[in-house]
Amino acid sequence: MDSAAGTDAAALADSGSDDGGSIDGSATAGCEAMDILFVIDDSGSMAEEQANLGTNFPRFVEVLDGYRTEDGVPVDYRLGVTTTGKDFTTVVTFTGSAIPPMTLEEEGPNGELLQTCGMTRKWIEAADGDVSATFSCVAEVGTDGSSAEMPLLMTETALTTRVADGTNAGFVREEALLAVVVLTDEDDCSLEADMVEITVDPAEPDAAADACESSAVLPVGRFLDALDELKGERGRWAGAVIAGPSDCSSAFGEAAAAPRLQQFATEAGENVVFSSICEGDLTGALMDALDTFEAACAGFGG
Repeated sequence: MDSAAGTDAAALADSGSDDGGSIDGSATAGCEAMDILFVIDDSGSMAEEQANLGTNFPRFVEVLDGYRTEDGVPVDYRLGVTTTGKDFTTVVTFTGSAIPPMTLEEEGPNGELLQTCGMTRKWIEAADGDVSATFSCVAEVGTDGSSAEMPLLMTETALTTRVADGTNAGFVREEALLAVVVLTDEDDCSLEADMVEITVDPAEPDAAADACESSAVLPVGRFLDALDELKGERGRWAGAVIAGPSDCSSAFGEAAAAPRLQQFATEAGENVVFSSICEGDLTGALMDALDTFEAACAGFGG
């Protein structure tokens, strides 16, 4: 981790600008504010990825602080964090066996923005003191979350349901570019239901049914439509997905292929970028996110 962190810092420093402009040194036009939501996997295998995100985030903020509007003023940004989990119950039934059904109950923030690490509201603002340190603290969301990762549903829930019921009220601004960053080592398993039943044959445990492969998983297009409706058009939101392009491994451990998240990025078009979580660190992925957000910001309509 120490070696990777040093490499990360150097690479990020080389890719930023020191002239108060955008990443490539040009002025940013069209966008005066950004609402940036991070949806972070808090399942048992994510500790090192969360730590690496925190290690690299100070330079992310430094480059973001360098953005300038077409009027030459800094972009007014907000940073919010939630996780991929919601309250969820799995009931496992064993066929041809006297073993009684097993119930597994898992909890999640259900799209609520996390307010920890001394935060005075549910998001961090550009004008707050030590943005990087606060975010790096909040981003270590722990590893006790649900094993059914639902980043797409939790994105929608955080930005719609939790705003409507007052939980995340005020985070989404009409005049701001909405940007979403998803970090997970599994594919999306967005299920509308709060409970699912699966069947296991004790004689063939490797053939156990997986709720995430069932017809109950929500279609990817639903979440594109939800973001389009929320912001009015595709050009007013952007995204970055950091997940597995295939079954892969890195110094962090293993990641599963994420075809649903790749589909989300592909169907969204140029405003969403997909980066590999198996690169060994998050330097390139974070810069990919910034490049994508800058391009979306430049084309942002009023």
